[in-house]
Amino acid sequence: MPRLGQQIECMMTISLHEASVGVYVPYLENLAGLLDHAAAYAAARKIDPAVLLGLRLAPNMYNLRQQIGEAKRHVILSCALLAGADPLTFPAGEPDIAELKSRIAATIAFAESMPRATIDAAADKEVVFTFKSGATRAFTGKSLLLTFSVPQFFFHVATSYDILRHAGVDLAKKDFLGPPRAPAGN
Repeated sequence: MPRLGQQIECMMTISLHEASVGVYVPYLENLAGLLDHAAAYAAARKIDPAVLLGLRLAPNMYNLRQQIGEAKRHVILSCALLAGADPLTFPAGEPDIAELKSRIAATIAFAESMPRATIDAAADKEVVFTFKSGATRAFTGKSLLLTFSVPQFFFHVATSYDILRHAGVDLAKKDFLGPPRAPAGN
């Protein structure tokens, strides 16, 4: 038994798969739920849903449609890079709410299809992220996930929530966080 003032060392491990797919999927599901709220809000107020999708928080920020696209893009690219797979692609254009939800569902299916063992083994693997501009940046699998892709993903999901909330859509923190979930493995 430890004595008062004695430090106890405790180590927790989490796999790369749990830190990527295990985090992305429930928040993608929550993002689809936000779109359901947006559609209901637009219908109740007789607003063209495209108006909501075109909203942004500041003139130099992406609009809601683009924020959702970027959230999906970071999931797809990080999972593909970690698994050594070709990324899922979608046709260019301005998808409506139904198409965005379909793309979110396809992104979830893509992430869940990536081999767990391959992702877990990619912690020290060198991966190269290619930006839309064509510029590239090298990462290890772990640094890609923990210092770039997961933070980027949450930025775009949170900004999507914020845009809808700012537009008057009746949302609460529980809509962002989703239902309570049991820890992985339980």
